[in-house]
Amino acid sequence: MDIREMVASITKEILQSMNQEKKPPAPRVLYVFCDSQAHEAFADHFIQLKNHGICHDILFLDGETSSWLGMHKIECGGAGKILTADEYAPIPLEVPKEYAGIVIPEIDLDNAARVANGLKGTIKAELVFSALVTGKFVLVGSDVPGIKRADRRTLATLTLPPAYEKLFHRHVQEMKELGVEFAEQKRLADKVIAKLNAGKKKEEAAPGQPVLTALDETEAVFSGRLLTADWIRSQPQLRNTTLYVKQGSIVSPLAYDSLRERGVTVSYLGKG
Repeated sequence: MDIREMVASITKEILQSMNQEKKPPAPRVLYVFCDSQAHEAFADHFIQLKNHGICHDILFLDGETSSWLGMHKIECGGAGKILTADEYAPIPLEVPKEYAGIVIPEIDLDNAARVANGLKGTIKAELVFSALVTGKFVLVGSDVPGIKRADRRTLATLTLPPAYEKLFHRHVQEMKELGVEFAEQKRLADKVIAKLNAGKKKEEAAPGQPVLTALDETEAVFSGRLLTADWIRSQPQLRNTTLYVKQGSIVSPLAYDSLRERGVTVSYLGKG
């Protein structure tokens, strides 16, 4: 092959590679765990995410103000504090930029209070603050005692006393008002899949195409005029919830049967 043929071949390959459509990167979420053993109960979650084309990373807390993301040690920064442990590690506020959302299976009274009051100073509080400010979703386990794993081991107790429990639930309500979403720990992966699929469908949906909008873990809204069994089969996350449809929308008999099998109750918007 002479030089001209070689140049022509290389040029052709370059042009072909430039014309190929680049696939968008797979969405990625970050799971935040209290220690290096807490993630073991979520192995099925990670398989489920992988099967839906969703990547995940795991961040292990190493105390309240430091954590490990892969080989990087991430620390909270204070006023005038210089990080020397890992000069290449991001600060907590930078971490959510790389993810579609943050998943915190367990939150405690201290971190709930910090988030609810807009305070920083811990890894969880700073991750939540950064994610909410930048428009990323934050999912937190709803069936948690409000007392962190280390405190449960040290104090040999599993629950907070009534006064602290009441305070914890008040902070949880304030977190919801800030945009934090809650779901049972066993449904966190379902919630992630539903949120990312809903966003993808809104981008791809043609005008007038039915869209399912999740309000929370117990309610969702159908925007179309005809609800069919085929559409229900395309929504694997639609289970054990209340589905709201607009007045005048038609629900086919087979759709009613499919919804009943999934434990879904149909309710019409605006109907007293």
